[in-house]
Amino acid sequence: MQNERNSIRPSVQPIPEPTKFVPQAYTAGNQTPPFSREKLASVLRGSQSAPVASTALIEPELNRRKQPLEAFPLDTMSMVGSLTKAGRLVALVKVDNLLYQVLPGGYLGQNYGRVTRISETEVTLREIVQDSTGEWIERVAVLQLQEDASK
Repeated sequence: MQNERNSIRPSVQPIPEPTKFVPQAYTAGNQTPPFSREKLASVLRGSQSAPVASTALIEPELNRRKQPLEAFPLDTMSMVGSLTKAGRLVALVKVDNLLYQVLPGGYLGQNYGRVTRISETEVTLREIVQDSTGEWIERVAVLQLQEDASK
């Protein structure tokens, strides 16, 4: 065993020379620091899908008289059906054991939601909310038909 151990010669590769470090001059001293609030705000503004000029046009209608369904959050509402009235599709929305008829163009929820489309199974609305920088943006919300499980 000892003869066998002595006869084995390992092959060791030499370690390559380290690369030479070349110092570079710091030229970003006059720019905005990467972790400052100004940099974060500019990145957030730049990441929005719409340009800044058009987001200034998106604002809630604060002078408009509120409709009754704007007092309730969307998660407390449920669509329980739909019907056709005068050739138009009307959604039936239940809130606090009361039934409301909702037409396209009506308002729902506490985020200035306006009904854009009604189908037999869902109500689609456009909400106007503030993002983290305080600018108004649009988002789409959907209220889907809820089946009654008690039947």
